Amino acid sequence: MKINGAKPFIKWAGGKSQLLEEIGKNLPPNFSNLINIYVEPFIGGGATLFWMLQKYPNIKHAYINDINEKLINLYTIVKYDVENLIELLKKLESQYIPFNHEDRTKFFLEKRNEFNNQDNDALKQAALFIFINRTCFNGLYRENSKGKFNVPHGKYSNPQICDEVTLRADSDILQRVEIQCGDFAKTLDFATENTLYYLDPPYKPLSDTSSFNSYVKESFNDNEQIRLRDFCNIISERGAKFILSNSDVKGKDPENDFFDELYQNFNIRRVLATRMVNANPEKRGKLSELMISNIEQLNVEEIPTLF
Repeated sequence: MKINGAKPFIKWAGGKSQLLEEIGKNLPPNFSNLINIYVEPFIGGGATLFWMLQKYPNIKHAYINDINEKLINLYTIVKYDVENLIELLKKLESQYIPFNHEDRTKFFLEKRNEFNNQDNDALKQAALFIFINRTCFNGLYRENSKGKFNVPHGKYSNPQICDEVTLRADSDILQRVEIQCGDFAKTLDFATENTLYYLDPPYKPLSDTSSFNSYVKESFNDNEQIRLRDFCNIISERGAKFILSNSDVKGKDPENDFFDELYQNFNIRRVLATRMVNANPEKRGKLSELMISNIEQLNVEEIPTLF
């Protein structure tokens, strides 16, 4: 299938670009004949979605979901109104780039306040989302308990705020995707024997100070992790296949069997991933992550690297 260059149009903590090969290895060996529906209940940056839909023409229907209303609004605008979005981003870029760092910070804070204003129309909100994502610290998306984006300004010399080539390629891919907003359980209706779910929930923190999962004001705590396991049980009973990623808390604490016990009825693999979201560069690097599935056999098909 022709690759059109679609890839994530935003930075996202825990993005899966580097793990696409591992995800591909977990697909059923008869994937191209078995699966024609693809579902992502936690869409995030969309790396897996864009990769799957470019590589596998057997996927005829795709559904994405997220509880973050601003994120889903952005996907909707990229799908339906990408040219006007590009024009707004070009304007923001032309305003921001000539400033020195001090003036850039003032401009960023002004736009961050506008982003947190609930009175914005959908198009402006989407443009502001990309702007602050491209100019904030580490491209991190985080909301406080009031649902306000609160990440500080970053220090990029020449950030690309308007990537019109990627936005147009992604818009083209998204024409094949149904977009919805809400709790992950809303995607239960899509579970059939021909469905693959990729589940990338907010990760369980490895420590009390390492949580980067507050991308909405509601916390994704251990009770939510248990509810997600129950969801996996239900879609498995309906014949759907799933692959789920999460942090490996056992790698941090060998006595912590939370996920090993929670998903004891499924297949658990540990893979290495590089994590860059930490204010201290010395704490960035390779970490073990979990890849959990109800798929028995690994797919030995060669998986190309797209990003």
